[in-house]
Formats: sequence, structure tokens, C-alpha cells
Amino acid sequence: MSREQRAKIDAMLRTPRPEGPRPVEEIRSGFAAMMATMIVPDGIRTTTVTLGSRRTLLVEPRDARPRTGTILYFHGGGFVYGSPETALSLTGNLVARTGFRAFSPDYRLAPEHPFPAAIDDALAAYRALLDAGEDPSSLVFAGDSAGGGLTVTTCLAARAAGLPLPAAIVAFSPGLDGTRSGESMDTKAGLDPFFTRESLAHTGAMHLAGQDPHQELVSPALHADLTGFPPMLFQVGTNEVLLDDSTRMAARAREAGVDVILDVTAEVPHVFQAFAGVLDEADQALDRAALFLTQHLGAAGTPAASAS
Repeated sequence: MSREQRAKIDAMLRTPRPEGPRPVEEIRSGFAAMMATMIVPDGIRTTTVTLGSRRTLLVEPRDARPRTGTILYFHGGGFVYGSPETALSLTGNLVARTGFRAFSPDYRLAPEHPFPAAIDDALAAYRALLDAGEDPSSLVFAGDSAGGGLTVTTCLAARAAGLPLPAAIVAFSPGLDGTRSGESMDTKAGLDPFFTRESLAHTGAMHLAGQDPHQELVSPALHADLTGFPPMLFQVGTNEVLLDDSTRMAARAREAGVDVILDVTAEVPHVFQAFAGVLDEADQALDRAALFLTQHLGAAGTPAASAS
């Protein structure tokens, strides 16, 4: 393990911030500035398209035809901040490592558009890919943080709508419990350099706008029926207050008879995979995620139908 690398990242994430709740625009600009420092791989190209009425970033291998297979990637940001661009180090690395293309929709954010706007937009993006001729057996959901939660809740919404489910789910440090009732919320409170209970309550209140968190589309780790779900990979770090979102979701999947891998890395922060090129554990985790994707999306071939 890379102790010096992890210590440097931990110190960077602990840079003093203003006391008390911050205005949403300040949260958004600060997050965008931090994520702009992440390393994006060279071997990709990006194009802006429309998917389900939302602006979407299409990420493809730069110098080769994409392999048959599509990643529908949901960015993180507590449903309040973030964009396809802030997640490009993650989306780009998955594309570069697998040769698959990825679509990353710019779903609506709270407080302007509270729950369930993000799920509605994610489901619309998935439906648009299916309508364009995408084979669900050649498509995987992936995402980080809140977007990691969307990988699960969009599957739930798709099943409720009578749509076929994707081939697999990959979630980096997913948020899966809007009640914030996991033990790690307290046991990891001093170790997590990114989140506090108070900061999560601040953005969570914007997202829910007074709605009950005790429902499966907000807290699937507590309430979701995962029967019939595709294989799932959860990657999370031990220094996260959201650690138990992944551990409880994985246990729930196992109890439902779903193939699930719980991949826990020691002493790394929330969405540590974004530090690829800086943190050895990030590159190793992305390699494992890419292997999981290639195992479930099959061999090389021609690209599937494109969106416009």
C-alpha cells in the first residue's frame, strides 16, 4: 500500500473550509475546482450528445472503434453538485481500460430539482439507449457516490417500468442510505476527510425537500428488493462514513441471491478511484472494475446504436 500517497491525499482533502453550511453555488464551484485537478487519461475523446432530453457526455476510445458494450455512467455529487465533466477521470479511465464507450448524463440537481428528478433523468437516459437499439445484455450501469446510488435505484425504477435490466452494476463509494443510519456514520467520523454527518444532512435536505428517506428509491440498502438484479460490484474505502452503505447493500444482494462483489480498500477516502495516476490503490481498483465490466459485457465487436 502507498502510505505516502494516501497521507498526501488525506491532507489535501482536509484543507480548512468555512464553518457551517455553505451556499449551493459555493459547494458546486468548490467541487468542480477540486475535480478539475484529477488526471484524465489521454486515450479518450468526448462528444456532447442528447440522451433522454438531457445533455450527455459521450466518452469513447480515441484511436480505436469502441468494443461492443456501453457504460451508462452516473456522476456523483450528493444530487446537488457535480456534472459529467467532474467525473471524467472516472468515466475516462473505465473507457480507456475497457475499450467500451460511456454515456454520462447531466441529470437535474437539487435544490432546484429534488428527488426523484435524478432517478427520472437516469431512467430516461436508459430508456433512450434501449429505444436506440442498445441490447441490455451489452450495457452496464456505473457511478460514484450519489451516482453509485443511482446505479441501484435506476435498476429499481427500470424494473418497476417493465424494462429489462442491464448486464451489471459497478458502484464506487455509493450513497445507498438516505437515513444515514449506518454504524460507519459514527465509527468513521474522524477518519473521513471528505464528509461529516452535518455536511451530508445539508445536501440531503436539499435533495429530499422534506420527503421521507425511508423508501427504497432513497435508501435501497435498507428497503430494496433486489430479486433478479444483475451482478454487482461495490468498491469502497475504510475511511468513509458511507462505508456501511456498501456493506449493507452487498449483504442485501447476497440474501436476494444476487452475484455481488464487495471490494474494500484500506485507509482510502470517498471515491478514491478518482485519484488514478496519483494513488496506486486507485489504479488497482479501476483495473478490477474494468475486469468486472469486460467479464460481463463480452468480447470485442462493432459499436452499438448511437444516440443523437
